[in-house]
Amino acid sequence: MPETLVYHNKAPALLPMYGRTLLPRQKQTDGDISIPDLSASLLGISTAGNNLKRYQRVCGFEARSHLPVTWPHVLAFPLHLKLLTEKNFPLPLLGLVHLRNTITQHRPIATGENLDLKVSLGNTVKSNRGVEFDLITEARSAGRLVWEEASTTLFRQPDSESKPSGKKAPPQLERYPNTENLKAPESIGRQYARVSGDTNPIHMHALSARAFGFPRAIAHGMWTKAHALALLERQEGWKGGALSISCQFKKPLLLPGTAQLNWQTGEKGWDYQVLNAQGDAPHLTGRIDWL
Repeated sequence: MPETLVYHNKAPALLPMYGRTLLPRQKQTDGDISIPDLSASLLGISTAGNNLKRYQRVCGFEARSHLPVTWPHVLAFPLHLKLLTEKNFPLPLLGLVHLRNTITQHRPIATGENLDLKVSLGNTVKSNRGVEFDLITEARSAGRLVWEEASTTLFRQPDSESKPSGKKAPPQLERYPNTENLKAPESIGRQYARVSGDTNPIHMHALSARAFGFPRAIAHGMWTKAHALALLERQEGWKGGALSISCQFKKPLLLPGTAQLNWQTGEKGWDYQVLNAQGDAPHLTGRIDWL
């Protein structure tokens, strides 16, 4: 049985958990990494409040009677962090890379509706890049599943026995017929950190980002996804209601930066991507399916 942590009405405080990221962890080798069977629940959390309004402004969502599709991810973030900073979780938080994210909204969630959230770890896969696993989040209202998410994360640990394959040619980039410019100001990492709780130093300032090998701070992947979604919701033909929105994170979006939101519509769903300013390399690629 998984070890389950339960919180009522209020999420665990973030500061002590960030403090634990500074503690040393036992060095892992390829043969001994095992992702523990952990889960955490937050029962009766309100979806309303001033932080929601700030989130809508930062990400560009219009105020409506229902929540932005990405908002429950923010509500669940303290549970994500709780699991990733548990003593028996073997990997360093600052060494993790967000690869993919898929959100399924089974119905619109009303602003102010109370939710029960559950986050668990699962789907561990070892590859020549390292170890991948999912943070799986479920949101229930009155006992019914209304929203779920899988966030795939990588811990880089190249296989010492695999042979270098040389530099691969980038895949052919498909351009879609619709394009809108997207601006990411220098402060957007700090703005998003204040509303989401995700204060990873690679997003905060150029100085802290350089310590991790980036020339400047980079935008949060989930801000990029949320902002793209906020822009797409305003387009003709957008369908609310039940949907699935997935994405793969590609090249980092350096701050400040300009990008292109590029998309195509379809009867069953839309394809979208966030490209660099020149339109020849992706920051994010994804798909929206109407359910």
